[in-house]
Amino acid sequence: MIKGVFIILLFYFLGEAISFFIKGFIPGNIIGMILLFLSLYFKIFDSDKVKDVATAFTRNMAIFFIPAGAGLLGSYGLISQFWMSILIVCSISTVLVIAVVALIQQKMEGNKK
Repeated sequence: MIKGVFIILLFYFLGEAISFFIKGFIPGNIIGMILLFLSLYFKIFDSDKVKDVATAFTRNMAIFFIPAGAGLLGSYGLISQFWMSILIVCSISTVLVIAVVALIQQKMEGNKK
């Protein structure tokens, strides 16, 4: 499991470094996830090395939302002013994300056949 944590943290820090050099245009954690995905897709690293750590992270995902929830409670006044705009943006972005994931999934499944 230590190798898996090292690999995940390595890509996180690589993403943060790249984000620093491009002046934060894209968040470092997103760049790190893309780099990790690409390295697993092109079989640079064996997926079994990060499987246990990834499973542990996803099983305990609720822990990662506690700081975000506390931040939302702290911003209640601002949220109550713009709730309709927030609701519209969240709805549209959710539909777009579902559509993009569906297209990518179909493309990747088509490549396997």
